Amino acid sequence: MERKIIKNNNVKFLILALGMILGIQGVFAQQQITSEEKTKQELINLSKTKWQWMAKINVDSLNDLFHQEAVFVHMGGVMSKEQELNTIKSGGIHYKHAEIQETSVRFVGNTAVILDKIRLTAVVGGNEVVNPFIVTEVYVLVDGKWKLGSLSFTRLLNG
Repeated sequence: MERKIIKNNNVKFLILALGMILGIQGVFAQQQITSEEKTKQELINLSKTKWQWMAKINVDSLNDLFHQEAVFVHMGGVMSKEQELNTIKSGGIHYKHAEIQETSVRFVGNTAVILDKIRLTAVVGGNEVVNPFIVTEVYVLVDGKWKLGSLSFTRLLNG
């Protein structure tokens, strides 16, 4: 009888220990998901703010956001950070409004890729144009700050 009680206590202990381990593992998994979701939202907000800075021609904030080696791919060519900032500052392209229709964020290590489906109203060479784009934004984490490394526009044919 005594042996049966000991076995039952061992079984109860094992079940309790297993339950605690699984519970703790679930908490850590939930924290990891929560942390990733928080970072995704931070990047989505940063992207939206970037569009506002572009519309307001806030080149000082954009200069801080853009990585020194950033590239900007437009329908008409590729620009460096300096070229993009000068184009915005001079009014060569005025990003008036970006209507964001869809957004997704993916991570590859310390790199984040944002895909935005947008309807962009811009003034290019003095002419206002409205175009549907998929915009790819690549952000890299540098010293705890997200920096824009690439911004590429792909025009949609059926908007």
